[in-house]
Amino acid sequence: MSTYNSSSRHHSTQPPASRIEKDKNVDYNTSLFRRLTWEGTVPLEIRVDPKELPANSDRGLECYFIQAPRISYLPLIVPEIRRFLMDVVFDEVAAKSLKDEEWWFESEEGTLLKWHWPLGLLYDNHTISMSLRSPSPSSNTMATPMRLILHLAAPPQDKLFLSPSIESCKQAFMNQLKEADFIRWGNTRRMTALRKVDQDGLWEGIREHSFDDFWRVASKLAPNAGPPTSASPPSSSMSRPLSNDPPSQDKDSAYSMRSVPVRMYLPDGPVIQEVAPPMLEDGTPHTLGTLFSTHLPLLFPPRPPAPPPSRINPHPQPPPAPQLAYALIQGVVSPPEAELAWLGACMAGADGWLNICVAISRE
Repeated sequence: MSTYNSSSRHHSTQPPASRIEKDKNVDYNTSLFRRLTWEGTVPLEIRVDPKELPANSDRGLECYFIQAPRISYLPLIVPEIRRFLMDVVFDEVAAKSLKDEEWWFESEEGTLLKWHWPLGLLYDNHTISMSLRSPSPSSNTMATPMRLILHLAAPPQDKLFLSPSIESCKQAFMNQLKEADFIRWGNTRRMTALRKVDQDGLWEGIREHSFDDFWRVASKLAPNAGPPTSASPPSSSMSRPLSNDPPSQDKDSAYSMRSVPVRMYLPDGPVIQEVAPPMLEDGTPHTLGTLFSTHLPLLFPPRPPAPPPSRINPHPQPPPAPQLAYALIQGVVSPPEAELAWLGACMAGADGWLNICVAISRE
């Protein structure tokens, strides 16, 4: 498998073999999880609103199924849907009268779908909304298609906030990428240093669903998932003077970032964007559990204290915290001990954002 954190290492002195092997493992693992995220798909069932079907349409074939890439967007799958409708459903007269810029989608439950959200986020957000009305998903259940209603006219422009064109979606993606770049590093120098052809190449990588083409450029922006260095002990008057050597922590490491670009999505609720540093003040990695207990304490309450010791149980353990909710990241139920820095490096979306969907447990 290719390595996409391809920084040159031509130095006069070679690092120890163990260090080289460690770096290779880090790069391989980072690339592996990025590829797994990239290759993820979501099942969609797209049905034209029967009230808007043109006359002489084949009403038995107005439903279309597609297994779409998680990192893709609605405007990018519209051409494929249109080809199906033109070839199978609509007659020639109806086909000429339809305009793609008037198409829009909503879920079967009536939720308007945002053009600038990745398809994986739309699917996961729908999943957590359904968690309010159905039991928690079992690990053995198959993913069910998300049913979308395609409308062919009268788009609610005041609610879409974005035209359905591919160019508008590209601009929204680039803006999200720049914002994520600023949150990660405190500036957008990495993004603005890219040539125009490379910036365009990021979007073309998504449009053509090419992992190699996308990450050949995106690796210049995204952090690597190298492990954090241990915190240095506090200095004292008896300690030796501080060295002028640079710190051992890799400046491109996820644990060296200023903050992880994080957004939390609540079912049928608001989107919460918070400052999430990769390391806590005590030098330990910031985890999902810490993030949730800080910002969503009602859904993720702290673990109750241990009962007092007794003769029968001299060393009691605290009871487990109630499982009121769980996190979905790229369709995967993520444990509370998962580190935000690693998640941000390996499981963020193509736009750089770590989208965490919070589902309600209904057991």
